[in-house]
Amino acid sequence: MTASFTPSCKSASSRLLSQRPARQLAATLLACVLLLCPCFASAAEIGVKSAEIRAGEEAWLLDAEFGIDLGQRLQEVIAHGVALYFIAECELTSTRWYWIDEHVAGRKQTWRLAFNALTRQYRLSSGALFQSFDSLEEALGVLSRLRDWKVADKGQLKPGETYHAALRLKLDLTQLPKPFQVSALGSRDWNISAEIRRWSFVAANPARGTEK
Repeated sequence: MTASFTPSCKSASSRLLSQRPARQLAATLLACVLLLCPCFASAAEIGVKSAEIRAGEEAWLLDAEFGIDLGQRLQEVIAHGVALYFIAECELTSTRWYWIDEHVAGRKQTWRLAFNALTRQYRLSSGALFQSFDSLEEALGVLSRLRDWKVADKGQLKPGETYHAALRLKLDLTQLPKPFQVSALGSRDWNISAEIRRWSFVAANPARGTEK
């Protein structure tokens, strides 16, 4: 959803622009305080509930569902204007008896989750695509599900061969503002436990799908 605003006068616009950095600084400082405060701490983790790779018409596709618990600290941080970045990673390998496993295919994708104080909505975006939600739970619900996620071209996997898959969804600390990257060092509230799900499957013919 987009909206346009027409200022009533030039001076009012100037005041708003001059106040914006101050508001951003205040939000950053408040979020830092929330991270350092020892009260209301709760564990944060991301687990993999289910994952399956199947053959599509032109590619190998992943369907997966994650369980995301940000913990109270990170929920407070995002509510005060700090965007969080998440990366989904999937890698496919094959076994080689004479050497380490061979990398066959893989994919990464980043999502940005932020709260807009003006619209009171949470915005989940990846590249140029985005969705807005009335609650954090709704936004996390969409983030937690991958459907028809391309992980390999059709020709990269051979029917009848066994492959090994590894999948996880993690919080990306490198895209946080610099003050938060410093705060995140050694902080248990930022170090979300991200489960890596590993499984093997036999690449089946397109009509049969894949075996988990």
